Amino acid sequence: MTAPSAIEYDAASPEVKKVYDDMRAIRKTDHINNIWKFLANDPKLLRRTWESVKEVMAPDGAIDPLTKEMLYLAISVSNSCGYCIATHSAAAESKGMTPDMFGELMAIVGMANETNRLVSGYRVPIDAIYD
Repeated sequence: MTAPSAIEYDAASPEVKKVYDDMRAIRKTDHINNIWKFLANDPKLLRRTWESVKEVMAPDGAIDPLTKEMLYLAISVSNSCGYCIATHSAAAESKGMTPDMFGELMAIVGMANETNRLVSGYRVPIDAIYD
């Protein structure tokens, strides 16, 4: 199987263009990130994923937009997704993340991953007060 390629706006189907247009309007930019261009190979997956991202990352939730981006960044680091690290670092910085905040976030990510693995390796049972 050949690797999929990016679907640019001019070559997109009407269904994909509709999603791209929504992205442009909501994000107030003409730029369509590569992830969306590749997901456009499956228009239903593109639409479903975009709708989910819009809902989860909406600015009017109980969690503020900067915290959402930092959480997304932390999970992307844990999952070793270079693409998501780059895009969500930029998004978090645009929402106010400072270098000190990034450093503290990475310390938390590193510590959580270390202690999670220790607990898993030692098969530590959950304390009764947390059940």
